[in-house]
Amino acid sequence: MSQSKNIPEKVTVIGLGLMGATLARLLINQGYSVTVWNRTAEKSEQLVREGAILASSAAEAISASPFVVVCVYDYKATNEILNSEEAVSALNGKTIIQLTTGSPQEARETEIWAREQGADYVDGAILAAPNQMGKPDTIILVSGAEKAFQKSEKVLKILGGKITNLGGEIGSASAMDLAILSYTYGAALGFFHGARISESENIPVDSFGALVADFSPTIGEFLKYESNVIRKEDYTASESPIRISVEAVERILQTAQESGINTEFPIFAAGIFRQAKAAGYENEELAALIKVFRRQANAETVKGGKNA
Repeated sequence: MSQSKNIPEKVTVIGLGLMGATLARLLINQGYSVTVWNRTAEKSEQLVREGAILASSAAEAISASPFVVVCVYDYKATNEILNSEEAVSALNGKTIIQLTTGSPQEARETEIWAREQGADYVDGAILAAPNQMGKPDTIILVSGAEKAFQKSEKVLKILGGKITNLGGEIGSASAMDLAILSYTYGAALGFFHGARISESENIPVDSFGALVADFSPTIGEFLKYESNVIRKEDYTASESPIRISVEAVERILQTAQESGINTEFPIFAAGIFRQAKAAGYENEELAALIKVFRRQANAETVKGGKNA
């Protein structure tokens, strides 16, 4: 039987940091009956004034709604909150929407645990800041059993317009989140080193930042192309052979040394490209760098085996 239009649907939000509070507010604004709980109760005061219902315990919050959105600091915090005897007893029949950052292995372990409690489980990763939530282009990665996703989809779409379902392997959302963060932090390190090059030549850093913004769509398309090269495992030079980048990165390092600025980032980058050249990849497409990282993983595996 469908729910009466006059009775608001119910969602619980556990965790009221900047992101959790934003999620709760978005649901309130869409007419949901939102029960909230946070280990520091003071963080709920403004939300209560806006219409949220404050639960006195995590168990009470879980009992209040069919959907439990969890957005806390890490999986350790999740486990501490949900693993009490009272909370566990309330989980049967609930759908947990986990939006806490974690690792693929933590997601797998939590899904198994949730099933043992009789709960459905969806693991998600938010690719946005709190002030970017609830917009048509807000990306939320999700993974987990199709039944759990279908139950959660309506709630998730209020939180972000671009819900990307990565399938039934529960660790996929956190894995993709970490992959994107690896790219983001790598790019950020390069950006801030570039800012130091700009400063050393008395070029306004905001001018550099504006150029990066203009250039970003181009590099995004280039990296998308390189990902297809890796997928096909055909590294025939087609856009950018590694030898060009070997020389470019060495020039970045040289400039840093001549300017007297920090050299840690270009030393690291130059080391990767030198490995590619030494392995005979210099005339292959830039995407062949993936083979350097594969070689490192294999070497570490062998070293670990010898030390075992």
